[in-house]
Amino acid sequence: MFDYGQLHKIPTVIMRGGTSKGLILRRSDLPSDPALRDGVILRIYGSPDNSQIDGLGGGTSTTSKLAIVGPSTHPDAHIDYTFGQVSLDRQVVDYNVTCGNFVTAVGLYAVEEGYVPLTEPVTSVNIYNTNTDKMIVAEIPVINGQIQYEGEFSIAGVPGTAARIMLNFLNAGGTFTGKTLPTNNPTDHIKMEDGRKYEVSIVDCVNTLVFVRAEDVGQTGTELPNEVNANTDLLDTLEKIRVKAGIKIGLIKVGEQVSPSTHALPKIVMVSNPKDYQTIDQQLVKNEDVDVLSRYITMGSLHRAHAVSGAMGLAAAVKITGTIPNQIVSDGLNGIRVGHPSGILFAAADVEEIGDEWAVNHAGNGRTARRLMEGYAYVPASIFTGMNQAAMF
Repeated sequence: MFDYGQLHKIPTVIMRGGTSKGLILRRSDLPSDPALRDGVILRIYGSPDNSQIDGLGGGTSTTSKLAIVGPSTHPDAHIDYTFGQVSLDRQVVDYNVTCGNFVTAVGLYAVEEGYVPLTEPVTSVNIYNTNTDKMIVAEIPVINGQIQYEGEFSIAGVPGTAARIMLNFLNAGGTFTGKTLPTNNPTDHIKMEDGRKYEVSIVDCVNTLVFVRAEDVGQTGTELPNEVNANTDLLDTLEKIRVKAGIKIGLIKVGEQVSPSTHALPKIVMVSNPKDYQTIDQQLVKNEDVDVLSRYITMGSLHRAHAVSGAMGLAAAVKITGTIPNQIVSDGLNGIRVGHPSGILFAAADVEEIGDEWAVNHAGNGRTARRLMEGYAYVPASIFTGMNQAAMF
């Protein structure tokens, strides 16, 4: 509907899920034509523009998330969830990735919007992630017939406390490539054009991850975002490793024009042994309080905290004999404490070796979420010029 003659309004909910923030849009409110749909989404976010000043995006990769939702097409699910990473600097919405943080918001949204009836003490929401063809179960706490919002659970990178929402990613191995170890090897070697060689572990669990030792790229593993993001040589090296690993496993084609904003996967992660370090907020994290240090690169820069999907992939990698994370952390642990720039994140995975394959039966993590605003986003009517009504919706 065109409320102001030249503007089209679209129902919109802004939510935080874990350490991510973005918009939840209903599938039925968006154009059915994919190109037009993405054009509308980019206009809503204010992309491409690094500040996203003319839209609802937050000007960073972690605050430019997207969930397209609707009644589920899967017989065992309550709601469909399509994740999109909205680029800041290019006219691209990347659907070849998923977000473990933002799915927390989708679980809460589903209960708030009545996709699933409330049950006490926990309402389980079966979420079908269309990006990965996988099921995610979000456990929403309920008390006295109402969603429990207040609680004592905290996550690093988000101020305050709230009720804990548990996430369980089912059958999480081989999400994008079909195999938990896409190359069948716990470690591989990446050779650069200048002759440098790097040992990596490529693990596909929730997201596809390339693990490299921080020390192998001249780091300690304790670095904070400002330090890493100002180190152009380091970022260039990590990007080249990431791209070569992506080519090796078929996520990136040889000769393809690649940048962090056009190809979100694979992600690259620097890991190292526990050490004392200062967080972004100048809090001391002691080496005995973590099992592994991890620095997660997303959209070409260091994450201020850590992607949940990355932590679950790391938890799975720890349990696969011979991987770089497994060499750092004992695989006898039931879960791992991941030291990241904002603090500590706990993640766990149930992994078993079946023949010559590794199966990840489920991977889990506790998060929080909150509805921040609901209303309408407005886009110029001119974006629909030349489209008939049937093609639009």
